Amino acid sequence: MNGATSPGRRPASALGPVAGVDGCRGSWLVVRRGPAPPTGECGGGDGRTATAELVDDLEPLVQALRRGELAALAVNMPIGLLDHHPRACEVEARRLLGPRRSSVFPSPIRALLDVADYDEARVVSRSAVGKAPSRQTFNLVPAIRHLHRLVRAEDQDRLVEAHPELAFARLAGEPLPHPKRTVEGRALRRDLLLQHEPNLQSLLDAGDLPLIDLLDATVLTVTADRVTTADERRIGPQPTPDGRRSEIVW
Repeated sequence: MNGATSPGRRPASALGPVAGVDGCRGSWLVVRRGPAPPTGECGGGDGRTATAELVDDLEPLVQALRRGELAALAVNMPIGLLDHHPRACEVEARRLLGPRRSSVFPSPIRALLDVADYDEARVVSRSAVGKAPSRQTFNLVPAIRHLHRLVRAEDQDRLVEAHPELAFARLAGEPLPHPKRTVEGRALRRDLLLQHEPNLQSLLDAGDLPLIDLLDATVLTVTADRVTTADERRIGPQPTPDGRRSEIVW
């Protein structure tokens, strides 16, 4: 696998607190990992902690990033939308993922951020790009809109759009052979995370959150760690009409 890697690297001991976020049933599943273990959180031999929670609003997390309380934040949701299709980062992500390419959903065009009705969205999208969005894509619009209102262009060096399947593929060195909705796929993803950081076991085995979303949010903390050490790979990037970047980080 390949992709542009940011220059420079800090030692693993310099890893700061990070978070990974995955959309989950109308909310956001947030996994935080950090070096200072508060009471009651999952700690390990390397001194890092891991916690997970469902939240309705990402603004406190974004504000924590801006205050320096988080070193990086990786979110599994489009950030930089375009007025046309396709986004170059999604084309490249599908190429890199091979058998897992279908996990990269096409993003809606930027005009749909102002549309609340699916029938209207179909008309607007067909007029702009000659194709209507799928219902699945349109169902993501409220979450994308929420993120769009929060993220500034200057945030994007440390607040990144990421993709769990790319993150898992980088851990494995190749795209995974089993989809995450199979027993084999979930077991493989859990094993990859534990090989990377064994102290994640108590978090992943807690059983009180949807496992697939938990696996996805947790692996995005690995991507966030890569951002803090300048070891991330960025595909795209394309400037958006509103000054952001359309890119996927892994």
